[in-house]
Amino acid sequence: MTPPDRSVFDTVIVEESVSFTFAQLRDAAAGSDELLLGLVDQGVLEPSGGGPEDWAFAGSALGTVRTARRLTNDLALGAEGAALVLELLAEIASLRARLRRAGLD
Repeated sequence: MTPPDRSVFDTVIVEESVSFTFAQLRDAAAGSDELLLGLVDQGVLEPSGGGPEDWAFAGSALGTVRTARRLTNDLALGAEGAALVLELLAEIASLRARLRRAGLD
């Protein structure tokens, strides 16, 4: 049996207490200004602060932006499509957790 391709598992764990500026998040996620602004517009990211120059993002935003970047690059989705896929992935994770708790997995 061939071991799974480890490149599929591109996970980054960041403490929730960590925060990123707009530029730090963009650079850490290898994203673009357009992608981050689109994710904020779609409500996927909810920064604190008055505008991009003083926004602060929670540490968990890094994984979200990295996933969104892969969706936009690999599937040619815009921010709107990536936001929908992210929402559906979160719903799937929630349903799977409920099944596990119910012993039905």
